[in-house]
Amino acid sequence: MIRRMYADPHHLSSIVAAFLLAFPALFSIVNPLSGALIFNHVMEERGLAERNRLARRVGFYSLIVLLVSLWGGAYVLNFFGISLGALRLAGGLVVAVRAWSLLNAPEEHEARKEQQAAPAGDAEDVAFFPLTLPFTTGPGSIAVAIALGSTRPRAGEPGQWTFLLGVTAAAVAMAACVWIFYSSASRLVALLGRDGARVVNRLAAFLLLCIGVQIAVSGVQDVLTPIIHGAVSSR
Repeated sequence: MIRRMYADPHHLSSIVAAFLLAFPALFSIVNPLSGALIFNHVMEERGLAERNRLARRVGFYSLIVLLVSLWGGAYVLNFFGISLGALRLAGGLVVAVRAWSLLNAPEEHEARKEQQAAPAGDAEDVAFFPLTLPFTTGPGSIAVAIALGSTRPRAGEPGQWTFLLGVTAAAVAMAACVWIFYSSASRLVALLGRDGARVVNRLAAFLLLCIGVQIAVSGVQDVLTPIIHGAVSSR
């Protein structure tokens, strides 16, 4: 089935569209560039081999967190009776609010991230906590992943599997970025510095704001469409 998806241009374009929806949103909220600068700061007393090992494990753990949120988050919320439209609307608002705070106060975000990662200085095995949770893929990243997962087509609708393939590829690419950026943290610090990173962070935050608004608009359409159809049919 997967081979047929790649052979069909329509399926391939659907996979690419899902990837292009998910990857910018995940990149903006995970923000591996800013995370790498802080990772370099809190890990500067550790050897290069140990830092590379931690970067690899953080990338792997981040992939697990993102995949669980993308695949299963919407099902968990639906289990509690939350409609897909409400899920998209709430998720889009969460993403937009998060992006707005990143856009207007990146310094506060950096300080909070640095405080989250600070306990890693004396810990022996810190790859999962705090370097993955909550430093790299915290509540904001999980909320974004769940919101993205909520945009999948319903079961039985065309495009469900191509969407899942696209967002899975985006999660894999995001985890690879975390690994590469964290492994290259010292070189990134020398290349960009904090000011250069903040410029990139603001651009990513604006992109995330647009994606959050788009998800919320989809939620509004899902909520209002049955109401409008019911009102029209009752006339």
